[in-house]
Amino acid sequence: MTTACAGNSSRQLKQQSLPQHGQPPSMERKSGEPPVQITEPAKTPKLSAGRESVQRENRPLSLADLHHKYESTFLFNGPSGQRKAALTFDDVPDTEYTPQLLDILKQYGVRATFFTIGNRAEAHPDIVKRMVDEGHAIGSHSYSHPNLPRVSDAVFQNEILRTEQALAPLIGYKPRLFRPPYGNISEDQIQWMASLNYHIINWNVDSLDWKGLTADQVSANVLGHVKPGAVILQHGAGGEGEDLIGTVQALPKIIESLTHSGIQLVTVPELFNITEGTKSD
Repeated sequence: MTTACAGNSSRQLKQQSLPQHGQPPSMERKSGEPPVQITEPAKTPKLSAGRESVQRENRPLSLADLHHKYESTFLFNGPSGQRKAALTFDDVPDTEYTPQLLDILKQYGVRATFFTIGNRAEAHPDIVKRMVDEGHAIGSHSYSHPNLPRVSDAVFQNEILRTEQALAPLIGYKPRLFRPPYGNISEDQIQWMASLNYHIINWNVDSLDWKGLTADQVSANVLGHVKPGAVILQHGAGGEGEDLIGTVQALPKIIESLTHSGIQLVTVPELFNITEGTKSD
């Protein structure tokens, strides 16, 4: 019995000399030891402009950025290695300006590209058929000319598909050239158009004819900027109250000057070597 008691006493002494579980060892300083230095961890400097989630804005890409990102789909100008350029006319057809432009193009034997609004094609089908009969290329310019980045996906897609339905019986194919109204389009819309094998055609020479300019002003805006591969923007029909007589009067001078300088005027499909449409069912 005496031995057992002694053993218990020994274990108790050892337990008392050890630190309790979860507690740090004693920080008591023995005689002659230097004092223990306790330092706070260094603080990480703050970002001077704040959190990235606050400062970084999700800005949409510019049209130039989209052009570079989708360079095989979103086209502004053709190859510069050939002396060719494309005359293009938006907002057609109407009964005032479009027939006059067709008369001039026929006189000079020049083929152009007409970006056609669906509801106007429905209103003037004979003029659309004349465009095709005289060898011009036809592209879509939406059904009603909205500013596309401001509409819903459903409205945007309806604008495209409804124009296809309007044009296909008149031209014999579903258009695969598209010019967005005002040149404005979003990245999501480009991706959807690409999934349908469209080419989106903007321009790199702007006549600014929609401002109601004179013939001299329109021709100066075009001829002063044309280089091989140019896509030239003009209008073949106007918005409400727009006067395009300057466009009509400038066209002969533009054709003669470019031809004289050795620039061949071709359609957009010829300039880019792409198809203008797919056969409708």
